[in-house]
Amino acid sequence: MKSDPFIPVLFDFPEFFETERLLVRAPQWGDGAVVNEAIRESLEELKPWMPFAQSIPALEESEIYARDSRLKFLNRTMLNMLIFHKEEGTFLGCTGLHHIDWETRCFEAGYWLRTTCTGKGYITEAVNGITRFAIEELAANRIEIRCSGRNARSAAVAERAGFLLDGILRLNALGLDGELHDSKVYAKVRGAEF
Repeated sequence: MKSDPFIPVLFDFPEFFETERLLVRAPQWGDGAVVNEAIRESLEELKPWMPFAQSIPALEESEIYARDSRLKFLNRTMLNMLIFHKEEGTFLGCTGLHHIDWETRCFEAGYWLRTTCTGKGYITEAVNGITRFAIEELAANRIEIRCSGRNARSAAVAERAGFLLDGILRLNALGLDGELHDSKVYAKVRGAEF
């Protein structure tokens, strides 16, 4: 007997989670302003790695991102989430789960942090939180972090969060600088790391 197909849009799970210092939640209408402010502040640090940070976005572009992310969260095709400081309410950056394969329950975690908030452990805390969220709420079997071989700070976050280096894909991705980059693939898998 064939089982019913899994339909992600019908899968219910929370739209937020908390860590010791952070509130991480799904985007909402109106979030574009705080995202825009953080991108403007952090443009030089984000520019080498993030396609959305190649120029200063208009406020409307950031609001479109927030609304589009909200819709993708609801239809379960991409789970972008915003990171806020729990006590202060300050917007710190973004994390999320991308390249989702619901059949195998494999996810890729991504993240960025605004410049004035780096060096305080927030992004590692957020990555640990999104990892727990994927395991506990989404029944993840595999969670990956991929980054350019040249992005030492992103690789350091993956390592601090306990992800193991599965391998390096040599010269497999065109960087935003127009050059070929290696890609580091880190992962946590059910039965080994969780």
